[in-house]
Amino acid sequence: MISSTSSIFRSVIAVVALVAGFVMLMRAATAQEDGKLDPAQDAAFMQRVFAAAPGKDKTYACFTRVYDAPHLAAHPKQKVSAMKLLVTTEIDDETKAQRFSFRLGLKYRTRSGNFDSSGDCSHASIGEGTKGQPRIHCSVDCDGGGISFGLTPDNKSAMLYVEQVRIWRNGNVDEEASDSLVGGADDKVFRLDRIRLDDCASLVEDRKELAAMRTLSRKR
Repeated sequence: MISSTSSIFRSVIAVVALVAGFVMLMRAATAQEDGKLDPAQDAAFMQRVFAAAPGKDKTYACFTRVYDAPHLAAHPKQKVSAMKLLVTTEIDDETKAQRFSFRLGLKYRTRSGNFDSSGDCSHASIGEGTKGQPRIHCSVDCDGGGISFGLTPDNKSAMLYVEQVRIWRNGNVDEEASDSLVGGADDKVFRLDRIRLDDCASLVEDRKELAAMRTLSRKR
């Protein structure tokens, strides 16, 4: 009787394990179809982006580049002369999940003033045209387009991709002051180098946030 009960128990355990394995396979297949990373892959990629595992406190990553004269001479159709990307993650108060956002700053080679944009970002995914590499997709409210970005293998640079993204001049968020950066012949892909958080300070207006970011920068 005891042997029979043990046999039944082992059979039940085997069936449960089989069902659990099938569920995991189905979830993995669905995630692969959607281009989404599984939780472990997503966490690993976010750790690459922020050079540390995101925690409860707000975390940042700063990437920037000023294009020199030789580069601009070699890319005569490039409109952008300098660009900064600040990526932010924090715990959403309502959902209790990681929330991501971006702030973009840029200068034009033939226009005066500073231009910027901002919006929310999704978790990383692998889609068509990404060559199997994860990217984070970010959008600007009210059909303002957006950007996407990934990382170089050494994690030292971000590859930023633009089709069209709404920008504002000198922080003026008035609709009439908005413009768009359109990914032309030499403005579709930008390689930006990882740098100190202080170098993205110009993209932060809130004084408390700026102080917290600078404190975090000194700890790294």
